[in-house]
Amino acid sequence: MPHPTAGLPPPRPRRQLSRVSEKAPWITYRPELKVLDCTIRDGGLINHSNFTDEQVRAVYDTCIAAGVDYMEIGYKNDPKSFPTDTYGPWRHCEEEDMRRVVGDHNSEATGLKLAAMADAGGKSDWKHQIIPAKDSVLDVIRVACYVHQISEAVEMIEHCTALGYETTLNIMAISVVADAEIDQALEIGAKSAAGTVVVVDSYGNLYREQIDHLVRKYMKAVEGTGKDVGMHAHNNLQLAFANTIEAIILGANRVDATLLGLGRGAGNCPMEILLGFLRNPKFKLRPVLDCIQNTILPMKQQFDWGPSIPYNLTGQMNLHPRSAMAWREGDTPDDYLSFYDQTMADV
Repeated sequence: MPHPTAGLPPPRPRRQLSRVSEKAPWITYRPELKVLDCTIRDGGLINHSNFTDEQVRAVYDTCIAAGVDYMEIGYKNDPKSFPTDTYGPWRHCEEEDMRRVVGDHNSEATGLKLAAMADAGGKSDWKHQIIPAKDSVLDVIRVACYVHQISEAVEMIEHCTALGYETTLNIMAISVVADAEIDQALEIGAKSAAGTVVVVDSYGNLYREQIDHLVRKYMKAVEGTGKDVGMHAHNNLQLAFANTIEAIILGANRVDATLLGLGRGAGNCPMEILLGFLRNPKFKLRPVLDCIQNTILPMKQQFDWGPSIPYNLTGQMNLHPRSAMAWREGDTPDDYLSFYDQTMADV
């Protein structure tokens, strides 16, 4: 009787593992990589920052218990532009409101640094609203700007640094900015006092190849300055986590995430997935799951966020998600064809 394999082609040689695979870098961690939770700040864009004290306290306690490095507790925006009868206290982050929730917060005692975001372009009265760091529970001011506001943003950074804060530069909507403008903004930003320059995919439009291009560009721009590169991803194309990983692989040491991806529109990189990937034993997942289950998930009954077809479409078209947000709040949130036809007509 012939052998069962007679007449068959010889078996292929077993593929050799590459050197990278043999090293298995994914089972260890990079201790200098820091995680920032922006659940309350970015999530505030879907509810006008009207979180209860109990909700903010739950996220704060979770960040400490989970070993998260930074928590962005809200915005430092001007009450004249964002009136208190519409916007909650986490749009302004006045000292008495923050202390009501976090007490006399001390980053050395808790291991957690508190941050707030101040916008360029007249949204923040930063010359008067931001007090010296020694008198505040805040440790970090994250300055956000569009590329044409870079000069004001650097002025804000220098002002806040002089007040004793750690500062970051977040250039928003980078997916719609020409390379030459990015280069010019980074040249200016690299000379500033900001400790971190953040790649911000505001429209959730970027793919891996674009993340590669941008993170390498940012890394080169800050080379030799001691600054870190950060990543803030939105999830319109359901790539926020993947793009955050790609930025980490390329050397980004500051990454943003939110609990259950809570954030404007399609939301952000989910904290619960990111911490599992990072493998750093200082991060604890159980407190994150506890907060999601008991604090964040119930918000789903009130607010709409997370990937959906309207958000996916605005991401594909590199558009601000405001039209999708408005559609999702309307009478026919799942009429995807009508949204697609309307959006295509507008572009």
